[in-house]
Amino acid sequence: MKKFVFGIASLCMLAFLTSCSSDDDSQTPSEQEMARMSVKLTDAPGDYDAVFVDVQDVVIKYNGQEEEVVIGEVNAGIYDLLELTGGVSVLLVDDEIPAGDISQIRLILGDDNTVVVDGETFPLQTPSAQQSGLKINVNETLLGGIFYEFILDFDVDKSIVQQGNGGYLLKPVIRATTEADTGAITGAVLPIGIQTLVTAENANNEISAFTDETGIFVLSGVPAGTYTLTYEADVNLGFPPIVVNDVEVVVGAVTEVDGVVF
Repeated sequence: MKKFVFGIASLCMLAFLTSCSSDDDSQTPSEQEMARMSVKLTDAPGDYDAVFVDVQDVVIKYNGQEEEVVIGEVNAGIYDLLELTGGVSVLLVDDEIPAGDISQIRLILGDDNTVVVDGETFPLQTPSAQQSGLKINVNETLLGGIFYEFILDFDVDKSIVQQGNGGYLLKPVIRATTEADTGAITGAVLPIGIQTLVTAENANNEISAFTDETGIFVLSGVPAGTYTLTYEADVNLGFPPIVVNDVEVVVGAVTEVDGVVF
């Protein structure tokens, strides 16, 4: 099959677009590139009968940004941390957010937080947690098109402090780990203005997306593997499909393929 390659002008255009994209990511969360993010809560065992936390919301904070971003629809509820052990976790949220550098995840708690000691239930004081949230520093860069899973691991024994008056205070010690579960594919089609359907396919998966007004496409949430890319322009134009074989996708990375020209 005839191979199509960019000319010098096409390569310059791609370099310019890539440069602009990188600059945007370093300054503010991009509204054009989205990453998918899930947050799960789990726990290391603690010496209590039960520890109930009232999770109401999950927000994130981007580096260099004052405003926080609320992540989609949260699976709010009162959870016993001591039931979230041995590989058990609860999914708090799973949604798309702007790609970029995030510094913190914050759990906003309600008022119904308690600890059970020797069969007796005590209020669990959470200073400022209801307003500003339990702050978990993550400092991760989220790339557009990648699915990231954050695991928030409470250490109950270190997180609960008994006060002199017999009360209990929540001073959370939470370890955050991140795992990227998919990759992405991006590229471009010329001439600009030809809307093209791009499909990545292998024996197990088929992911498609259209090019945008600049000819750029992004296939998001692509599981790791080797794919065949098929470019299909508007049928009314009469162009035959272009096929590119052996496109490798790895977890946590964006594979940039050579551009094609119809």
